[in-house]
Amino acid sequence: MADLLPRPVSVSQTTITELMIPSYANFGGKIHGGILLSLMDKVAYACASKHAGTYCVTVSVDKVEFLQPVEVGELVSLLASVNYVGRTSLVVGIRVEAQNVKTGIVKHTNSSYFTMVAKGDDNKPVVVPPLVLENDEHIKRFLEAMRMKDIKEKVREEMDDAKSTVDVVHAATLLKDQRCIIQR
Repeated sequence: MADLLPRPVSVSQTTITELMIPSYANFGGKIHGGILLSLMDKVAYACASKHAGTYCVTVSVDKVEFLQPVEVGELVSLLASVNYVGRTSLVVGIRVEAQNVKTGIVKHTNSSYFTMVAKGDDNKPVVVPPLVLENDEHIKRFLEAMRMKDIKEKVREEMDDAKSTVDVVHAATLLKDQRCIIQR
């Protein structure tokens, strides 16, 4: 198990840069979102594991929005930082940027938050080291992650409630202006 000495944010910050090749393209000629998600998962693992000092697994991914397409031939850089630590979990913030090597133009394509859990050799969750916040930006990110965690829990409760209280008896009325047809 990793020692529990506090670790600064800067110790685990990780950047992965990869060239986008033609085999990564979708039918529209842009880089497939699944390729980017796989790279994001890889950098989240590297960053979280460096902080935790042990194997980490992805338990959730939040706020995946593809803001701009990524083109074949661009260099994609994924910048990861531990924003928050709980007892056994870590929230890794990821910023994805694509650079056109010919023009030098860099565009922000998306940001996302991966919640990771540290695992021991027995595959059970283990306690992670505390996080040393080195500047105001780190403090801001930690506080934002705390707030997002609270919001996420409320949304999870509301979604569970929405699933358990669906009223199909009145479906025709509820779905009147929707783009669907009830055919029983």
